[in-house]
Amino acid sequence: MFYYLITFAPILNYFFTNMLNIDKKIIAFIKEHHVLTIASAVNDQPWCAHCFYAYLENENQFIFSSDTSTKHVNDFNCNNKVAGSIVLETELVGKIQGIQLKGEIIKPEGSALIKAQERYIKRFPFTILMNTTLWILQANYIKMTDNRLGFGKKLIWDLITKETTVK
Repeated sequence: MFYYLITFAPILNYFFTNMLNIDKKIIAFIKEHHVLTIASAVNDQPWCAHCFYAYLENENQFIFSSDTSTKHVNDFNCNNKVAGSIVLETELVGKIQGIQLKGEIIKPEGSALIKAQERYIKRFPFTILMNTTLWILQANYIKMTDNRLGFGKKLIWDLITKETTVK
């Protein structure tokens, strides 16, 4: 039976990821990078924080670590709706790529916390020695600009429709 689980794991992974219908170009870009800028706001006071992230593809979740005393975590406690971005730094217009996203912050508990810890430590092994507080950004909207597909070309994914459209 273990043999079958190993053999079919990639197929199951594709099936569950494909249920969200996130374009593979978006997934690949997310996996290639490791810094997410998260924007929070409370009382008309915006704030940005740069965080290392690990990505849970099947859940479309970004796991990041941040101390509970930071401004952005205090903002999450008042307003868990956030925006974020991941960008490729380049001066070549034809290679510009980046993601803008919206979602909600969740403080993982129980089995979700264990899964988040395992994924985050796998991506950033040095954190096993650190006392970290993990958070999850559950993305519900992703817009990827990819000039390699044509100037200003956008791939847009929305949780409500579970579709990726090209604009």
